[in-house]
Amino acid sequence: MSYDISAGRAVRASRLPRPEPRSDRERWQGDYARRLAVSDLLVVCLAIGAAQIIRFGGPAAPPLASTFPVEVGYTAVSIVLALAWCCTLSATGTRSLRVIGSGTEEYRRVVSASLRLFGGVAIVSLLLRVDIARGYLAIALPLGMIGLMIERRIWRSRVAKRRARGEYRTAMLVVGSPDAARAMVAAFSRDAESGFQVVGVCTRDAEGDLAESSLEVGGREIPIVGSDRSVIDAVRRTGADTVAVTATDNLGPADFRHMAWELDPLGVELIVAPGLVDISGARLTHRIVADMPMLHVEKPQYDRAKSIRKEVFDFCFALLAVLATAPTLLAIAIAVKLDSRGPVFYRSERIGRDGQPFRMFKFRSMYADADAHINALIAGNGGNPVFFKLREDPRVTPVGRVIRKYSLDELPQFFNVLRGEMSVVGPRPQVQREVDSYDGVMRRRLLVKPGVTGLWQVSGRSDLTPDDAMRLDLSYVENWSMVLDLLLIAKTVGAVTRGDGAY
Repeated sequence: MSYDISAGRAVRASRLPRPEPRSDRERWQGDYARRLAVSDLLVVCLAIGAAQIIRFGGPAAPPLASTFPVEVGYTAVSIVLALAWCCTLSATGTRSLRVIGSGTEEYRRVVSASLRLFGGVAIVSLLLRVDIARGYLAIALPLGMIGLMIERRIWRSRVAKRRARGEYRTAMLVVGSPDAARAMVAAFSRDAESGFQVVGVCTRDAEGDLAESSLEVGGREIPIVGSDRSVIDAVRRTGADTVAVTATDNLGPADFRHMAWELDPLGVELIVAPGLVDISGARLTHRIVADMPMLHVEKPQYDRAKSIRKEVFDFCFALLAVLATAPTLLAIAIAVKLDSRGPVFYRSERIGRDGQPFRMFKFRSMYADADAHINALIAGNGGNPVFFKLREDPRVTPVGRVIRKYSLDELPQFFNVLRGEMSVVGPRPQVQREVDSYDGVMRRRLLVKPGVTGLWQVSGRSDLTPDDAMRLDLSYVENWSMVLDLLLIAKTVGAVTRGDGAY
């Protein structure tokens, strides 16, 4: 309880009114979190109810085997387990306003919370000598986790649609030097799903009547609304509900503290960006040293991406993929053979790990003499050999257009994975003319095996610019994890099914 000092009496905290949202961001995020709580409860109840029905045939289940003085039915166990699951999801921050709606952290917390709960159930059952049917738990856990992941994905799709209509957006004001501010705006522009909409920039070069009225970023003009000393005034003018501060020379520790104090009554969130780009959360460790927050950045994950664990996963996944798609492979081979004269497979030299060449397999999607025209096409379309693609390539056959749209021509690359030349997930496989143009940074892509799919496959495919494709490949190489591989495989299925960005 809390105390009303002026009246000298205790007032129950439950009687205090709920704080009103101070901004549109707080309002929609609060509503979103409450809806998640309700849908989480529904999914958990359905999963546990299904487990009881599958394992015991319905509510009339045998009593729990325990040393309790009274009989406990599995219906009571299911109710307690459902409530405990929902409480664990809440206690571990799966509905935190910092993680819901975008990124992988939300999914990671959901899985972690579920595993912690069932680990706790196992420990409690041992301590209390309670024999909970293992089959019941073995059904409830995967059903619940899969259901929660699907539920969160559905909610994200709804949020994405609202954001496409201009709703559920976070109006952001960027504070920093011109170069740092420009880089931050570009990063937010690439991640449209995050919902951040930059409404203005405060920079040290903007004084008085503003030397420059805007910053140009990716063809878009971002208005300069003040200097980094007039952030509060700029917030009031623009209606921003989030302030992101990046590298700036004018703001010191005391300035940040006072800024946070002044932004809090306005309901405006303060974010400090260290300027790191393409660093995954798994490589960052936060700690306090001498009362200063520090970010420790782990070394790039090149060595882990070469691990035996990844090799075994690649082989097993590729073998299953070949067996599962065998009828499809046969049908495509017949269609390619009947469509135009030439071999069924197209074997092209690609450069693999450590610069070693290998023959990559694809279904032939172009006419047999396609390679003879490549130099003329490159010269006629800008003369840039790196990441050369034509939307309307005259060399592509009718069947080739269909199988390229849905990446079916890539399926034979699983044979390259079985031969140890490629990975299921990795950087784009490159031809020699592209590798010959690499600088020292670009050659880091060759530290790991090329992949059948990768970040480039789920981020635009052929619509990517060469710079974006390079950035995504380097990001994968430096931030590899098995969870990232699984996530990219799942996203590839959606990207390929839609056929977006492929030609």
